[in-house]
Amino acid sequence: MMEYLGIEITEVGDDYICGKMPVDHRTHQPMGLLHGGASVVLAESLASMGAALQVDLTKKACVGLEINANHIRGVREGWVYAKATAIHNGRSTQIWETKIINEAGDLLCISRMTVAVIDKK
Repeated sequence: MMEYLGIEITEVGDDYICGKMPVDHRTHQPMGLLHGGASVVLAESLASMGAALQVDLTKKACVGLEINANHIRGVREGWVYAKATAIHNGRSTQIWETKIINEAGDLLCISRMTVAVIDKK
């Protein structure tokens, strides 16, 4: 899905990950605005990758338990930029907050995702 929507990873840190996504025909809703679902795909993609970077993937897997998003402002074109940051990094759960902004730096969406850290079978 990331490839289809044009999502790119731009930066990775110890407890955060950043990315960007174009606002175009792939990410528009019928009114020509950025689709809220596309924002959630961006948020979940970053949070999931960030969570996976926190564990030993030979022993553990990270799976989403819950995600929510508040859509604050619309955008019709250009790029949106997101930063997912770890709020809690526990042995069995992680919580990630993602803020999505437009090119002017205005907050468009804020999302929180809870991730379960499970044993690989």
